Amino acid sequence: MKRHLSFALNIIAIALFIPGITLPMFALNMEMTALLNAAGITSTLIDKDLSILNTVQDLWSSERFLVAVLIFVFSVCIPILKTALMSLAYFTRNENLKLHITQFVAAIGKWSMADVFVVAIFLAILSTNHADTFSRETLSLFGFGISIDISTQTLSAAGDGFFYFVGYCLVSLLASHLATTTYVIKRI
Repeated sequence: MKRHLSFALNIIAIALFIPGITLPMFALNMEMTALLNAAGITSTLIDKDLSILNTVQDLWSSERFLVAVLIFVFSVCIPILKTALMSLAYFTRNENLKLHITQFVAAIGKWSMADVFVVAIFLAILSTNHADTFSRETLSLFGFGISIDISTQTLSAAGDGFFYFVGYCLVSLLASHLATTTYVIKRI
């Protein structure tokens, strides 16, 4: 029974994983406002919705190859490999092979950065949401003092991809745990 439940959870996990890596995980908006006496100018400095795959693509385009490859391998390739191997373990009849596959998945699961990525996004959201800065500068021009108030506001929010990816992480961990305990207990 645990074996079937583990396989079903693996299917659910991959169904959560696909929108988790393609939909925006994180939205970041930064605006700057400059007030000169009563007149003001507002400009948007950053307005981005970031998904894992778009981030990898942006990093690759800006020639940050190592970071792009690391994020792609640890947040995309290893989770797909884990799911494929757990599916293989479900369908194989060889009990020894099942045990080796689940042990290998448990070992590479430590190298998956999916859970670390979720925590990093969560911390980024918490640290940048509603971060405001304000400074007052005085410009002296021909003996006249002109006061300029400059403020920036940074807003961030979790996107749908974040919640799908969190769901993937939790369901995948549960599926791996069930599979590992099922195949190891059978072996003993």
